Amino acid sequence: MGSATVIGVDLGGTAIKLGRYTATGDCLASLVIDTPQPATPTAVTEAIAAAIQQLDPDREAIAIGIGTPGPADAAGRIARVAINLEGWRDVPLADWMEAATGRSTILANDANCAGLGEAWLGAGRQFQDLLVLTLGTGVGGAVILGGELFTGRTGAAGELGLITLNPDGPPCNSGNQGSLEQYTSVQAVRRRTGLEPHEVAAKAAAGDLEAIAFWAAYGRDLGAGLASLIYIFTPEAVVIGGGISAGAQWFFPAMEAEVNRRVLPSSREGLQIVVAELGNQAGMAGAARLAWQRLAP
Repeated sequence: MGSATVIGVDLGGTAIKLGRYTATGDCLASLVIDTPQPATPTAVTEAIAAAIQQLDPDREAIAIGIGTPGPADAAGRIARVAINLEGWRDVPLADWMEAATGRSTILANDANCAGLGEAWLGAGRQFQDLLVLTLGTGVGGAVILGGELFTGRTGAAGELGLITLNPDGPPCNSGNQGSLEQYTSVQAVRRRTGLEPHEVAAKAAAGDLEAIAFWAAYGRDLGAGLASLIYIFTPEAVVIGGGISAGAQWFFPAMEAEVNRRVLPSSREGLQIVVAELGNQAGMAGAARLAWQRLAP
């Protein structure tokens, strides 16, 4: 019998990533499987249970954490909805996984798990209070206070991308309009430029003045959104991840200037804004961290 481990699971629409982690964050083994199609709750539960058996044949893992693409309840037991997965509504996934594997299980939103992963092993590891913002298809986020994930009394807190940036801006799937997501997501970049973010970054790198000006405007929008969040949480650090963060060099200067302009020095004392480090491993690592924090004896 080796030392105790937990299993972190990142459940996505096309792939499921699993890793077995020690309490100090060493990943001893990992596995990626295709998400069953159609991704019904039963099929997904069976696929994860089979993958865990493969990853941990000696049953050394004492608990399981799962990041799901949508909100979980406050207790981390129920996947309320799961985006891009078929037939998911109020699925008692923790109960099902415990029945299938005999291991205690906890759930959280995948963006929250990614934030917790960065806080544990990535760009946020030397901070206790931080915000993690993922700039991707949508704009997700996580609030880490005192090293712990903050999700509020119902489990739905920390939707950083859905704050209002412009009351008259484009409508958002959330029902809001002019949300930060509508200005800083992949879709927003496409809408405003007709290009993919990496294409606009390549143009900027080639000296295209229009692309450079776009990223400056993008950085200002992001900085204005961050200003609201920084005033509320006064974090030690903001970690910026997601696919768009690959072009950070083009928008960070404008973003930082906007934060400095809008936020009182007393609210941003010692603040660092950094790029995420774990890439697509963050969700898996964070799910494992959640299992250690909430379930391990």
